[in-house]
Amino acid sequence: MTPFPVELDRGFAQGAAEIAVEAGDLLRTYYHRGVAMEYKGDVDIVTEADRASEKLIAAAIASRFPGHGIFGEEGTRLSLEREFRWYVDPLDGTTNFAHGFPVFCVSLGLERRPAGLRPGQDGELVAGVIYEPLRGDLFAAERGKGAWLNGARLHVSAVAQLQESLLATGFPSHKRHVNPNIHFYQQLTLRSHGIRRAGSAALDLAYCAAGRIDAFWEFNLNPWDTAAGALLVTEAGGRMTRFDGDPFRLDSQEILATNGLLQAELQQFFDDMFSGRNIGPVPTPAEYAARRKSGARE
Repeated sequence: MTPFPVELDRGFAQGAAEIAVEAGDLLRTYYHRGVAMEYKGDVDIVTEADRASEKLIAAAIASRFPGHGIFGEEGTRLSLEREFRWYVDPLDGTTNFAHGFPVFCVSLGLERRPAGLRPGQDGELVAGVIYEPLRGDLFAAERGKGAWLNGARLHVSAVAQLQESLLATGFPSHKRHVNPNIHFYQQLTLRSHGIRRAGSAALDLAYCAAGRIDAFWEFNLNPWDTAAGALLVTEAGGRMTRFDGDPFRLDSQEILATNGLLQAELQQFFDDMFSGRNIGPVPTPAEYAARRKSGARE
């Protein structure tokens, strides 16, 4: 396994990391020999690897963390009434994987749900691990102990202006025709250094925590997509909210992850987009330069 920080030794994250690496090794084997594909939607691809990875992870969690609940993308629902619940994405980036595009990961996020919590109410995210098997990158976080990549401490970027930022987003693999994100993509790609669309929300969040991108937004994600990455972002010094700045929720239909410095500008942008105001022409290069100088003086 890649180096693991002593700050997280013997905790939930270390156990999850060992499980994620084992699942990642399995995915790598499937990836290199090819997989049989199935379709459960028009372009929503399910592979043998998804199910094999989730089966491995569920068994390993049951062994290592007996009594913990499991909520998996591929249908595993075990002991959801328990205090601790793992959100498992056994293969985030399924479409990439199935087409041989080398961007995918395993994501494991742990929520603590104390007694008395209502079924639709979020608990507290306490640990998260994202493993990218083809790169060997292991992202890990525990609440109050920071976020880490291969044993090195992570921190979000210091980019303070949208016009200087590199952003990321995603689009659903099905029902894209009813998703409004293309309109937001169009406006933001013209107002930033660019937008990356890698096809894995979990990795987008991990990359935000690592400062590789400055912010990430998306519509209609699921708890297994976001649980681990959300903790990575906040433990790396960033912010996780809805588009209007309200607190992030595991079942949120809106995800906005930022380095914190871009939060107000992006929040204002989303407010303007939803209300249909202040979406004027994109600033000229000279106007951008003036803004840059103004920002440097402040």
